[in-house]
Amino acid sequence: MRIAVIGAGDIGGTLALRWARLGHEVRLANSRGPRTLSALVAGTPVVAAPLGEVAAGAEAVVLSIPFGAVAALPRTVVASCPADAVVVDTGNYVPHRRDAVIDAIEAGQVESMWVAERLGRPVVKAFNTIGAASLRDKALPAGAPGRVAAPVAGDSEPDLRVVSTLVDDAGFDPLTAGPLATSWRQQPGTPVYTADLPLAEAVTALAAADPGLTAAWRAAWRS
Repeated sequence: MRIAVIGAGDIGGTLALRWARLGHEVRLANSRGPRTLSALVAGTPVVAAPLGEVAAGAEAVVLSIPFGAVAALPRTVVASCPADAVVVDTGNYVPHRRDAVIDAIEAGQVESMWVAERLGRPVVKAFNTIGAASLRDKALPAGAPGRVAAPVAGDSEPDLRVVSTLVDDAGFDPLTAGPLATSWRQQPGTPVYTADLPLAEAVTALAAADPGLTAAWRAAWRS
């Protein structure tokens, strides 16, 4: 699969390297240009690309940038990929510590619904519940006992299948978590968030989620 990863931090960089080693064609970009990625991609199949070119021809575009930076991402970056490409949102809104306050989300809008509006196209929510250290250290082959589950939420069945394959390839059990409007169940503060749960327990955790938990998590960052 041709994959574009936007953001070369702990999440984006780890995913790009892992997918490329499995034979996917991966291009990686950040806001500072390909030269700043040379050390990360050296000796790997990952191709460092300019931000404006990274998504061209991609079948999947993975956003792994600070949540608030989505608003500043030129729409042309994602728009350059084919119309049927899947766009994956891996981000979490962290106001007061990292992201500027976003009034719509503070008023209750689901985080990834806001992202979809900013980009002007549908997205799938995935990889946001696994911390960087777990993403790096807890990947396991399919069928391995205790394999960590990763919820995948979106409105298109074909898109969900594509992203579930990418989750599996990354070393985690994909868990179909419903439409994008219910992806609040995997936002920060909910039972599944950074809990590193196996599949059956992750299903239970999603069902137990309450929107107020994310609001409480955000409030804790203000103190």
